[in-house]
Amino acid sequence: MPTLVAVLAAGRGARFTGPGHKLTATLGDRPVVVHAVQSAVASGIGAVIVVTGAEPAVASALHAAGLDVTFHSNVRADEGQATSLQVAVEAARQAGADRLVVGLGDQPFVTPAAWRAVAATDGAIVMASYSNRKGHPVSLRKDVWELLPSTGDEGARTVTRIRPDLIVAVPCAGSIADIDTTEDLTTWQSSWSTSSPSTGRSTKRGL
Repeated sequence: MPTLVAVLAAGRGARFTGPGHKLTATLGDRPVVVHAVQSAVASGIGAVIVVTGAEPAVASALHAAGLDVTFHSNVRADEGQATSLQVAVEAARQAGADRLVVGLGDQPFVTPAAWRAVAATDGAIVMASYSNRKGHPVSLRKDVWELLPSTGDEGARTVTRIRPDLIVAVPCAGSIADIDTTEDLTTWQSSWSTSSPSTGRSTKRGL
């Protein structure tokens, strides 16, 4: 049965004070969300969906990049990341998938290799590990979907906290750094042209 890949990109980005939405802010030569989704597509794992919210510019940026993805709208995005995860789970069920591999639209430094490594590893919950810090992508086997929360900002973290015995960590190159604020964008923008970031700090509460 197939594996479905999902990038969650429905958040409001309230901490970002720059013009526009944080996911459509330019990092290097393209929007933040395009970096994130391009890695998921380039991994070649399987079909990629993007869960979007009320910001139409996010889908527009991905359309403009010509990425082969399917959009799923989350009308409850304001209720937290868990609602976007539930949209992805329902899409996986409809696709007949037995595994869902999830990433975040504001994490542009996750590599295609990280996506592939997580997807190729067997386990109920498989998480990328960056210098011993667990993060996305996260692979969720079908039998744990019912354990996922339906509301709130924790996403899969609820399950990983109460069932750490289910987690398999996979060492990956890249970074779990996310773009939450204009300061984050400025910091990474300054280093983008000179190096490929390999370490970073995650402020995301999802995992």
